[in-house]
Amino acid sequence: MASWFYASEGKQQGPFPEGQFRDLVAQGVVRPDTLVWTEGMAGWQKAAEIPGLIGGGAPPAVPAGGPPMMGGSGYGGAGGYAAAASGGSLSVDFGILEFTWRTLALVIGSCFIIPVPWLFVWYTKWIVSCVRVPGRPNLSFTGSAMTLVPWYFGFIVLAIALGYVGSEILSNLLFIVQVVLYWLLIKWMVANLASNGQLLGLSFTGSVWAYIGWNLLFAISIITIIGWAWVAAAQMRWFCRSIEGTRREIVFKGSGLDILWRGIVAAILCALIIPIPWVYRWIMNWFASQTELVPRGSQAAM
Repeated sequence: MASWFYASEGKQQGPFPEGQFRDLVAQGVVRPDTLVWTEGMAGWQKAAEIPGLIGGGAPPAVPAGGPPMMGGSGYGGAGGYAAAASGGSLSVDFGILEFTWRTLALVIGSCFIIPVPWLFVWYTKWIVSCVRVPGRPNLSFTGSAMTLVPWYFGFIVLAIALGYVGSEILSNLLFIVQVVLYWLLIKWMVANLASNGQLLGLSFTGSVWAYIGWNLLFAISIITIIGWAWVAAAQMRWFCRSIEGTRREIVFKGSGLDILWRGIVAAILCALIIPIPWVYRWIMNWFASQTELVPRGSQAAM
């Protein structure tokens, strides 16, 4: 019986007997983009590239040999797994029907106010699982809705209290509080990202004052009609630079012009209602394709 290995977090896992390895495939631990190796293969390959592995059948029949080193030349001809995990763009993959019913459930459920924290976490867990990150298989979100409960209901109570007062100054204060809560939400979401069930150890280090400043700048840029797109692109680059805890840098390469024309097209199509799911997937895929993981220091060398 063949013994199989798979790569996770840049480390070799295995060996696994073929029956146990097939169970890992069935459970989704080994996905189509997971790098695998078994006796007889010249180097590491994606599971989807192995005939019969994902859909069932026998392993490839090739001359026997030893497992290549993770940093050797087994994958893609040079650089091994390290080369495969050294960089690449993110991608998003979800079905239109699943997106539609989940989004409708989120919107309708949110009208009842109280379920919002649970609906938000439920929706976030799904959408995160649809994101594909090079070298980070089975991306997931581990946050609990109970973390959001005091923030969410505390803000509602504060908004009601300030609404009775009716002061413009207090209304501006409520806006600042809302922005701070969004900042805390981002930090919480980034810290709860996991791969193969293990937390990635990421953290969002952007300061709350910088986040408030970006939001104010974006609000002001709306006056220029088109300037918001360039502010959004710059804010995305700041956001990516502020995520730490990964061996690779996260870089957003989209431009303001790219965001502007896509935003205009999206607004026109969304006015027709029916195309909304396709537009949402198109926009998400573009933003993901413009978000790349690159070896640290490579940007400075450019």
